[in-house]
Amino acid sequence: MKLKRRVFIKESMLASAGVALGAPAYIRNYVQQKPSDLINVAVCGINGRGKSHSANFTKIKDTRVVALCDPVDYLFPGAIKAIEDLGGPKPLKMVADYRKLLDDKNIDVVAIATPDYWHALMTIHACQAGKDVYVEKPGSHTIDESRKMVQAARKYNRLVQLGTQHRSNRVSRKAIELIQQGLIGDVYMGRGYEFKRRYTIGREPDGPVPDGVNWDLFRGPAPMIPFNKNHFLYNWHWYWDTSTSELSANGIHPMDRVRQGMNIDEHPMRISCSGGFYGWDSDQEVPNFQIAVYEYASGKIMELEIRSLPNPGGSGDIEWYGVKGWAYLRGSTFQAWVTDDDTGHRLPSANTSPAPASQGETSARSTQGQLSAGVIRGGFSRDLPQPTVTITSADLPFDARADELSKAGIDPHFMNFIDCVKSRKREDLNSDVETGHISTVQALLGCIAYRTGRKLMFDGKTERFVDDDEANSYLARPRGGRKPYNIPDMV
Repeated sequence: MKLKRRVFIKESMLASAGVALGAPAYIRNYVQQKPSDLINVAVCGINGRGKSHSANFTKIKDTRVVALCDPVDYLFPGAIKAIEDLGGPKPLKMVADYRKLLDDKNIDVVAIATPDYWHALMTIHACQAGKDVYVEKPGSHTIDESRKMVQAARKYNRLVQLGTQHRSNRVSRKAIELIQQGLIGDVYMGRGYEFKRRYTIGREPDGPVPDGVNWDLFRGPAPMIPFNKNHFLYNWHWYWDTSTSELSANGIHPMDRVRQGMNIDEHPMRISCSGGFYGWDSDQEVPNFQIAVYEYASGKIMELEIRSLPNPGGSGDIEWYGVKGWAYLRGSTFQAWVTDDDTGHRLPSANTSPAPASQGETSARSTQGQLSAGVIRGGFSRDLPQPTVTITSADLPFDARADELSKAGIDPHFMNFIDCVKSRKREDLNSDVETGHISTVQALLGCIAYRTGRKLMFDGKTERFVDDDEANSYLARPRGGRKPYNIPDMV
């Protein structure tokens, strides 16, 4: 069957039978609910990404934020005001140390938006305390920590969702479904890009700990050092003792979906990574340019490129290459170019002047100029044929619940997690901790290859490098990290 350029149309609400709007997802001015009807959430880490956690759990009608945790106490007033501005009640607890929340039987969920090096220990302790967990990506600072997160979730029968939220994007999900179904044939290669413009942090001297900052708790499992603002708040991203570089911190987003589209649920066998730090003199340790290559037992290959220097843009862009064509995903726009039929014969050229766009096609065609830049990175010329398939959110069947969440400003990834907390169906999580483990490990393997400076061989069954003591030294922090914040030997 000849593929048409627009393969999906927007369906009416009546066509989406079985989906009812029901009660509003947004809590403001709705109804007073009994405490027993609500899922109580503690948000750990209230700067940066933690603001999104608090907002989503305030907007979802079945959840409320009852506790905030952060070692920087001057962040609390702003975080409380943001919750109240959204119509939520003031949280009952504000603490610097998350361990003071673990014995609280009224807390059902721990949401972790702390620096990455805290993710694993908090997740393990929350599971041990009987709490479900929503934890930001990447899952952990080391591969050993990531595996122990999975062990803790399974041992204590807890639901743990990793914050790779693009897995809940409807266009992403449709794109991956089409790739898995063979739209471009067998996919032999996938490529992800994470281009974010960053600027120099310069050099800063050590200084006194500011008032309201618990520096010991902020450092947690990381080695203790004198206070330095270049290691504080967001700047912890730029040092190896607290960071896993942009390759892991943000590169996990595109690669998680590249892997999903390629139906790969295993670790790579061979890993290499090149790059460096360019552009300015500063305290930063992690590179601002990296290219990682992952080779699998099947012979398939994935590549990830991160650039924090001037770049053409492309935060989370994805390319798949198959034996019948190629495909490209940026945000909520998916395009595919199918060039061969099932027998390997070339299809008639689509490089003709398009017919005048209908109103429904305007948005998709207007992205062509933006998308072509991403495909050019893959080596294609600017004179691209028209895509065989273009899908935006406007092309998907109407979904009443998705529409409701969008209007309320609720991230569907958070909603998916709460749905599963209520149903107790781990299999319905869009990013269960074990799925997140595979993507986290992939990113961490690239970092280790970069730091050792050579191609590495990895045994996916034992999750150790083959005959390589130096590479294996990066699998875990010495003694699990700084006491008393060290990862336990047994969870």
